[in-house]
Amino acid sequence: MRLRTLALGLVLALMAVGAPVASFATAPPATITLILSNHRFTPALANVRAGERIQIELINQDAATEEFDSHDLQIEQLVTPHGHVRFTVGPLQAGRYAFMGEFHPETAQGVMVAAAQ
Repeated sequence: MRLRTLALGLVLALMAVGAPVASFATAPPATITLILSNHRFTPALANVRAGERIQIELINQDAATEEFDSHDLQIEQLVTPHGHVRFTVGPLQAGRYAFMGEFHPETAQGVMVAAAQ
């Protein structure tokens, strides 16, 4: 009986220690919402936490398709007129990550800054 109690105590202790680790490993990414209007991103500067995955929600309010393009983030993503898309990048190291609208690069510009917080 003493062995059974000891084993049960050990299982409960392991579960208590493992629960926070499991919830951390499956934590959802932080979300940044970018709005594309008049071929410009708002916000044009997005501050994020280094070391985390980032979900970008891109809402296109324009009547034209645009392509979110970032060589720094290594991603290209099309968004239809008056549509929206979600995609995930990272985890990002501390630094600056430029992005642009491929079809309107002269106005659709932005930067994501990842910093330790």
